[in-house]
Amino acid sequence: MTARGTSGSHVPVMLAETVEGLRVRKEGIYLDGTFGRGGHAREVLKSLGPEGRLLLMDRDPEAIASAQREFGADSRVRMRHATFAGLGDWEETASGLDGVLFDLGVSSPQLDEPDRGFSFQADGPLDMRMDPTRGPSAAHWLAEAGEAEIADVLWHLGEERMSRRIARAIVAARTDKALRTTRELADLVVRTIGYRERHKHPATRTFQALRMHVNDELGELTAGLEAARDRLKPGGRLAVISFHSLEDRIVKQFIRGEAPARVPRGLPVPVQAPSALVAIGKAQFAGEAEVDANPRARSAVLRIAEKRL
Repeated sequence: MTARGTSGSHVPVMLAETVEGLRVRKEGIYLDGTFGRGGHAREVLKSLGPEGRLLLMDRDPEAIASAQREFGADSRVRMRHATFAGLGDWEETASGLDGVLFDLGVSSPQLDEPDRGFSFQADGPLDMRMDPTRGPSAAHWLAEAGEAEIADVLWHLGEERMSRRIARAIVAARTDKALRTTRELADLVVRTIGYRERHKHPATRTFQALRMHVNDELGELTAGLEAARDRLKPGGRLAVISFHSLEDRIVKQFIRGEAPARVPRGLPVPVQAPSALVAIGKAQFAGEAEVDANPRARSAVLRIAEKRL
């Protein structure tokens, strides 16, 4: 996720800390699974020599088109339009990776483009798909999902305390007319629960939850972490920047090692194998100066891990 500075430029979050954590070697092979607009990738490429390789992935076709325009002529760079959950299926990763970066969440270009439907700041189609060529849009899902299912998504992914009330209002509203635009949904949430928190729009949690659900962000993250672990070389580094407590919890627990499966009462708990990863330092957060310049960096959490030798 990139944060937009006051000038309108797109600035990568925690750039120096992330590149330092990856410990880039000139001849190494590195994968950026969330290219966005290339802030982190650009900095990694600066540290690579002629024998180094940079692999770029993004599920957003507009991001890959941007990568192609900027890096298409660089023989050290390879690109693929796909979610990072499938990085292990890309033959370019088969020889192993020296570093993997995931910068989670929605990017500034996605937020700032009304036609993508991620934000209620401007009216646009209620889409929210990071890859608009695949899967149902948020509008389609809201038109088909049951009230309880909608409430569960808002509660678990958005931590919205008024989830049942909002779900009930959505189902009631669609009997007359399906919700099709971001403005229609945002206005419905405002009418339903009003303004409860200072400096936070009432629809913030609802939009976040729907985006995460439509894009299966937590499922993709879990699969991507497993793929990254399997493709990293011994001593290779994993860097993950998350912007949501649920994401960060998954990353933290994965680095520590997966919890043992639940077993029937009375049976012994299986011995948990040591994690293939070891945390490098503690979680890092954006500094005060960066947050002042880029408010979207406020909730960023960076975790670095290394694959055991």
